[in-house]
Amino acid sequence: MEENRSPKHVVIVGGGITGLSAAFYLKQSAEQSGAPLKITIMEKGDSFGGKIQTLKRDGFVIEKGPDSFLARKLPMVELTRELGLEDQLTGMNPDSRKTYILSGGKLHRMPPGLMLGIPTQMGPFMRTGLLSLSGKLRAALDLVLPKRTSPEDESLGHFLERRLGVEVLGQIAEPLLAGIYAGNTYNLSLRATFPQFHAIEQKHRSLILGMMKNRKTGGEESRTLPEVARNTMFLSYKEGLETIVHGLIDALDNVRFVKQCGVARIEQADDGYRVIREDGSVEEADGVIVALPAHGISKLLGSSFPEVKELDRIEYVSVANVILAFDEKELGRELDGSGFLVPRREGRFITACTWTSKKWLHTAPSGKVLMRCYIGRSGDERWQDMSEDEIIRAVRHDLKEVMGITAEPLFTEMTKLMHSMPQYPVGHLDLIRGVRQSLADKMPGVLITGGAFLGVGLPDCIRQGKEAAKEMTEGLQVSSK
Repeated sequence: MEENRSPKHVVIVGGGITGLSAAFYLKQSAEQSGAPLKITIMEKGDSFGGKIQTLKRDGFVIEKGPDSFLARKLPMVELTRELGLEDQLTGMNPDSRKTYILSGGKLHRMPPGLMLGIPTQMGPFMRTGLLSLSGKLRAALDLVLPKRTSPEDESLGHFLERRLGVEVLGQIAEPLLAGIYAGNTYNLSLRATFPQFHAIEQKHRSLILGMMKNRKTGGEESRTLPEVARNTMFLSYKEGLETIVHGLIDALDNVRFVKQCGVARIEQADDGYRVIREDGSVEEADGVIVALPAHGISKLLGSSFPEVKELDRIEYVSVANVILAFDEKELGRELDGSGFLVPRREGRFITACTWTSKKWLHTAPSGKVLMRCYIGRSGDERWQDMSEDEIIRAVRHDLKEVMGITAEPLFTEMTKLMHSMPQYPVGHLDLIRGVRQSLADKMPGVLITGGAFLGVGLPDCIRQGKEAAKEMTEGLQVSSK
């Protein structure tokens, strides 16, 4: 009789990495339990994978969206293994470990021993030219300052200023940490962006002492990682990040993919939900996973679930990147690291530059150089009012003044990532918890997830997709009893 059950139908709205991961783990659970399940993925665009986009050009492997992921965050490594793609992983070039920060118009090497911008070796930190003596002494006060006892969330910027001082925040921590979110650290929630900092302060009192201890235990924990992930901070794939997208699509062989399919709204029906497309057609579903940006979720559910409008408090920053390819012999300088970061106070057009072909040896043919310059952050989105030619000229101007590069690029590629960087406000975790609880009460069987919620990195999105799949599977099992 079990074989005669009609399959439950789950619709996933959004075909980015979160939605694809949710589909993969839903399918896996259904196969393990033997429960019949029909899965449909609806994507408004004309391709799947979201912001992941790998371009092959003239022997170069170019990432137009994300370019790598943190090796220590296991959800992506585990998914890679489950897809049979572990042999495709590749780590950073060990000769590219140096990173620079622009200060006073000159590149200064980031002191060895920094972990997420926090010093764990005081010798190199005290010798760096990035900070004044007073800035270094203010940071050292962290060793004796008491811990904060208030249970309230605070901004990342206020936390780092409180522990290490405004100079360390502006010169090192802000360009390094805020670069992940393209945000203003004073507007980002500590608990939602770097909860480990809060945990370290509560456990060890001193951020520096706590990070030193974590560094030692982290070395021991790295032995449990796959071999390719043990001696590198970031990972990618030999043929680019689209490798995992293609792997997921191949694994979802009995899943229905529908692209160029915008969804207008989701409504409750007598026995489940109606997913109404922008063209007016309707899809009946027993459960729905919405893996869209916060503003997209708000538009989709707003008529049935007004509380979702709270998600509109999550602002998004638009960013762009410019890829430049060069002949190595014409560059005029040797690249001896992974690139450089640009603090706000430097007033530059670019926010960072990755020396891609030095950091990732698979990305350029022999004798060629690939660079990627980042543009835009919270409070500085002037590039949106410029033409592509103007943007590329501004990028090349900065490269000339910072690195002395006057060579003509072999080619350039520009990618605009509009409204792509969610800004987690102070109190973000409470906001998300409240919206999700209200949704569970009013529209059980509809789940919301993705980069707007609990992490913007690729492994975070995969983890959230997996968690949504688990919650949906449990919900469907309860409803079928």
